[in-house]
Amino acid sequence: IPRLGLKRIRNQLVEQFRCLEQQSESRLQLLQDLQDFFRRKAELQLEYSRGLDKLAERFSAKIRSSREHQHFKKDQNLLSTVNCWYLVLNQTRRESRDHATLSDLYNNNVIVRLAHVGEDVIRLFKKSKEIGVQMHEELVKVTNELYTVMKTYHMYHTESISAESKLKEAEKQGEKQIGKANDVSTSLLRHDDRQQRRSSVKKMEKMKEKRQAKYSENKLKCTKARNDYLLNLVATNALVAKYYIYDVSDMIDCCDLGYHASLARTLRTYLSAEYSLETSRHEGLDQLEGAVDAMDVRGDKHRVMDMHSQIFCPPARFDYQPHMGDEVCQVSAQQPVQTELLMRHHQLQSRLATLKIENEEVRKTLDATMQTLQDMLTVEDFDVSEAFQHSQSTESVKSASSDSYMSKVNVARRRANQQETEGFYFTKFKEYLNGSNLIVKLQAKHDLLKQTLGEGERAEYGTTRPPTLPAKPRRMRKPRPCSVFNQKLFNGNMEAFIKVLTDWPLCGPSLNSMWSLSVCLNVTRKGSVCLSGLEKSKFHKAKFQGCLCIKCSQTLVAWGLLMTLMPML
Repeated sequence: IPRLGLKRIRNQLVEQFRCLEQQSESRLQLLQDLQDFFRRKAELQLEYSRGLDKLAERFSAKIRSSREHQHFKKDQNLLSTVNCWYLVLNQTRRESRDHATLSDLYNNNVIVRLAHVGEDVIRLFKKSKEIGVQMHEELVKVTNELYTVMKTYHMYHTESISAESKLKEAEKQGEKQIGKANDVSTSLLRHDDRQQRRSSVKKMEKMKEKRQAKYSENKLKCTKARNDYLLNLVATNALVAKYYIYDVSDMIDCCDLGYHASLARTLRTYLSAEYSLETSRHEGLDQLEGAVDAMDVRGDKHRVMDMHSQIFCPPARFDYQPHMGDEVCQVSAQQPVQTELLMRHHQLQSRLATLKIENEEVRKTLDATMQTLQDMLTVEDFDVSEAFQHSQSTESVKSASSDSYMSKVNVARRRANQQETEGFYFTKFKEYLNGSNLIVKLQAKHDLLKQTLGEGERAEYGTTRPPTLPAKPRRMRKPRPCSVFNQKLFNGNMEAFIKVLTDWPLCGPSLNSMWSLSVCLNVTRKGSVCLSGLEKSKFHKAKFQGCLCIKCSQTLVAWGLLMTLMPML
């Protein structure tokens, strides 16, 4: 491995730490931004909560000071529209409390969680960096050892190559000496030359042996160095591969330990708070929607009239006020006014028939106009969901809203039609009221004349019964006082009745006249019972001229009844 490769690996290790440090800083910056965001949002939620509370309290105080509230407080029979208004205020107060709760959750829950996540990021990065530094030192150590072993191998291999070249050179020189010796005949050489040649050959052989030994030694060292180098190379490659494939990923995982889970829990807390806010809002809106659906025009009208019964209660009927002792209190149909009354009765009858037909037509027109007006007022133009559709282009939303049902042109046209229909309706309503009032007055006169003239009894003969003068008013008699004698005679117990009779004392004069009277029952056709004295088989009214007191007279009557009923029993 070249020296440049080792330097590149070391640079990579340094850049890895720098990258992880930048990643941690970016996470810390993200967490800090989230904390600032939720802190500011908590302030806005609190301000919004206070604003809603002030708004609701302003109108609630206005309601509490009104007279209608005092009446409603007694009998909780609210008008449907007022109930909707109260529910709107309750929903506003509910939203105020919910937004205050949301602000508290942001400050004391979400922001605290984000701060804890930031502390975890710093602590985990420091620990991961310590482990990474140790791993980097191990890699540097292994690569340095590899570089050293490589240099040793290169050195021994160079020496081996040099020894091999020297050995080959010695072998070539030896071959040359042998070749020369073989070319020249030994017989032709002198003794000294033969000795010299022999010594040179021996020298060449010794040098060859020496170089052979040196070559073998260098080759052995080169082989060992190569083996060490190859072993270290495999180990280094394995360690480097493990580091880049597994250790770096594990080290990043150590830096990320719990970061995503903690941040997810924090954001889920935020989601839970927002969803809970929406749930609470929907619950309040559902109550308001139920109240809106329960709006009752007739019920509100009846409640208003019941609450103000004194001013809506019909007044007392006007009584006839006679003048100067005039006792006639009915319409007189005697001659000479009978003919005039008959003519007037027939005129009223024909006039009433015409007016009823005309008023019925006006009523039909009024009902049709009311239906048209109801259709205008109950048109379903309250769906504004299109305004909350988020698209990629805001221009599409604006164009859709400009062409919607609530555009200025459509609103102006609808209001003009509504006002025109309302004007026509009130015109017809006024005409209908005038006609119905006239009919009621004429009908009352017609009914009185009909009763006076007796049109109802002999209409089939085309004649009327002779009218009579109205009866004079009779003097009112005072009613008799109620009896204190509470015992039953009929449908009662006879023994108890006789026992009670024996307990009542009679005064002296009553004892002498008690047996001189007998009593019979005269049951009239109307079912009333009268008591009369019996004298010579003729009934006449008994006259007790003050001879009996109240108790004695009651006892006397009871004894008379008893004596009369004894034969029947």
